[in-house]
Amino acid sequence: MNLQLVRLLHLASPALPVGAFSYSQGLEWAVESGTVTSEAAAQQWIRDALHFALARCEAPALIGLLRAWSSNNAAEVARLNAEFIATRETSELRAETLQMGYSLARLLRDLPDTPEATKITLLSLSEIAFPTPWAAAAAHWQIEEADAASAYLWAWLENQVMAAVKLVPLGQTAGQRMLVALAVDLPALAEEAVRRADSEDWENFTPGMTLASCQHETQYTRLFRS
Repeated sequence: MNLQLVRLLHLASPALPVGAFSYSQGLEWAVESGTVTSEAAAQQWIRDALHFALARCEAPALIGLLRAWSSNNAAEVARLNAEFIATRETSELRAETLQMGYSLARLLRDLPDTPEATKITLLSLSEIAFPTPWAAAAAHWQIEEADAASAYLWAWLENQVMAAVKLVPLGQTAGQRMLVALAVDLPALAEEAVRRADSEDWENFTPGMTLASCQHETQYTRLFRS
């Protein structure tokens, strides 16, 4: 088996100790408010976020960072990291990417095969967005851009679907139906992310998701941190 594929599965694994399972990115409020009450509504909510937020901003940022890490351009890594943090519209979304970024960066610093230059660059960043160390690992393991974007999108999708299963609530079979249906979109969305890798082409206009995240900050009962 190709070792790069194994490394890619490692990065996309829910076992990656970054706490991704504890975030819903506003989906919890969408359920609480009655916006999402069924499998079909959950699938539409997740598809919209996947198309209009992840594929147009977060995954392109990942690819831009992957290119910067691959060329050993620490200044560009720092610039793109800061620009991505600036795209987080709410305190919860900002805290989410920083917590996950910190956790993954700490893990990479502890892994024996992480290049010393990567460790130094990560240590130089006062705040670390989640795509930044993820892209560092992908660059070190020589993951192709479209493959990296696909795996990153899949990991996000899996977390969102599992959140929907718990929150709506839905059965496990419904969750698997959603994963099968939404996974079909990933190859094209990964290619879009590669095309948008230049930070001037990032687009993060998702007012519904942003408002849901804002409302979640003061939601009375919560299972998730965002």
